[in-house]
Amino acid sequence: SLRQQIREADDIVSDGERRRMLQEVEVETAGVRRLGDLVLAAFLEGSTLKEREAHRRKFADEVLDGNAIQYQGWLDELRDADPPLAPFHWEIEFPEVFDRDNPGFDAIVGNPPFLGGRDVTAIQGSGYSQWLRTLHKGSSGGADLVAHFFRRAFDVIRLGGVVGLIATNTIAQGDTRASGLHWICKNGGDVYYARRRKEWPGRATVIVSIVHIVKGKYSGTRLLDDQECDEITAFLFHRGGHDDPARLTMNSGKSFQGSIVLGMGFTFDDSDNKGIATSLTEMLRLTAKDCRNKEVILPYIGGAEVNTNPMHDHDRYVIDFGERSENECRNRWPDLMSIVEERVRPERATKDAQKYPRMVYEWWKYWNPRIDLYDKIGILDQVLVISRVTQHTSFAFISTDMIYADSLIVFAVDKNAAFCTLQSRVHEIWVRFFGSSLEDRLRYTPTDCFETFPFPDNWTYNPDLEAAGTAYYDFRAALMVRNDEGMTKTYNRFHDPYENDADIAELRRLHAAMDRAVLDAYGWFSASTECDFFLDYEIDEETQGKRRKPYRYRWPDEIRDEILGRLLELNASRAAEEARAGHSRSTGTSSRQRSRGRPRRAPSAGDSSADTLWGAVR
Repeated sequence: SLRQQIREADDIVSDGERRRMLQEVEVETAGVRRLGDLVLAAFLEGSTLKEREAHRRKFADEVLDGNAIQYQGWLDELRDADPPLAPFHWEIEFPEVFDRDNPGFDAIVGNPPFLGGRDVTAIQGSGYSQWLRTLHKGSSGGADLVAHFFRRAFDVIRLGGVVGLIATNTIAQGDTRASGLHWICKNGGDVYYARRRKEWPGRATVIVSIVHIVKGKYSGTRLLDDQECDEITAFLFHRGGHDDPARLTMNSGKSFQGSIVLGMGFTFDDSDNKGIATSLTEMLRLTAKDCRNKEVILPYIGGAEVNTNPMHDHDRYVIDFGERSENECRNRWPDLMSIVEERVRPERATKDAQKYPRMVYEWWKYWNPRIDLYDKIGILDQVLVISRVTQHTSFAFISTDMIYADSLIVFAVDKNAAFCTLQSRVHEIWVRFFGSSLEDRLRYTPTDCFETFPFPDNWTYNPDLEAAGTAYYDFRAALMVRNDEGMTKTYNRFHDPYENDADIAELRRLHAAMDRAVLDAYGWFSASTECDFFLDYEIDEETQGKRRKPYRYRWPDEIRDEILGRLLELNASRAAEEARAGHSRSTGTSSRQRSRGRPRRAPSAGDSSADTLWGAVR
């Protein structure tokens, strides 16, 4: 009422009177703001629903008794705390906006800050993260902070109001999509304009998305990357609906993340510049001293080696005690236990024992040894892998005689037919659409990229896929060795429009042959495999400088989108078939109830020669 009097005051009301009225407004607003602050303080003071409700009732009783002012000093202290409690109450600060028919803002424009989902808890505290999830139903702790800005903006606009926000390109990916755009699109929001990938102007290596949303149904022309379309989904795609593709039972138990060692003190690595790993020379000394040490020292390989080494060779080793007891390890491998106790245990001792009991009480074990992975591949000589974070979707076969780092995704397949399907552009467009990203690199997540992918029938044994995959893999392997270049450098050349080397041209031709074989395996005989060089996202030529432009040798957008649409429909039909058949996902057995799976060809205890210690140490 006071704010309305100020707005409607005519010229006969003096400036002094207006200031007095404004001061009275601030006094009244401060009292109401205090109530809002107490609601948030009650939530953050407790760690459970019961505790929070007890605090809220206590504060509410003090308000009813007229004693809320006693908390003002405490609330002021909380505003200066680390992290601070400095709430902003939209309805209190803008009463005119919300005290009207069809309440809310007409439009919100902004560039929200970026903070990864896990960092929200680490930096702002668990209470803040829990409050966001309480406020925004259906959201998860893995969602980036930008998803919550989208949700808040959507909440405070009126029916018919619009939101236009800049976001990182994770807005249409994974938990961030599920917590933000998916919820909005399923609850009355309509995306009517989106630009999916645009380089941030300036020096920052950031790819952003621009998204416009209306609350209600949009009746105008929708534009996706400046192309007209009938709908824009939560995936920022023109078809296929808002919901995630179904995880298919037929794909379960075939893809795994590598072991989460969580302690580089387990490793022998001459390239470690932090002084945590032990030298390879010391490893050789220990194995010469006691040949039993070979039983638990295994080759160790991660995404970097797979992508940069022409032969995908490892250059590190790791101590792996499996699930053995502390006494057994001390008695049989005392020197190795001393290394782990000195280089791993101190850091793990700093962890919260209630949250991380395995790290504190079982400090000689990996955080997650991936028992199921090693059990699954025990009968294989080789497995297919991809770096979990990678510039290019590049798969390779490596031996099963090693421990795989968590930077690798491992597939329990050993046939070139499987390689052909996964390395094809058919799978790549699915990965680029449903995987997440780190800067402008892919992050391959098996649950989103592999378990949902509708493979062609007989994809691991199809003779045409086997032949095309073999021809491509053998040629690429020989090319990398001949040029002494790993997959990253090879594919940088592959996607370079100015690269005219005959071998690279042949690799492109063989890749198209793989694509043809995969498309034919689906029965999509008329689909084109013609490629050209396209920029992955818009760039600012003035600020690009000498950085390599993001060209990729790929299908045109119309072919890519057509194939992606077919895959989405195939996923839906496969999921429906599995549901009718009553199939359900297998949960497997808890890793704590099983014995430690082992690489199948672990080094024998009788081999004491340093020269034959699983090949020469590079």
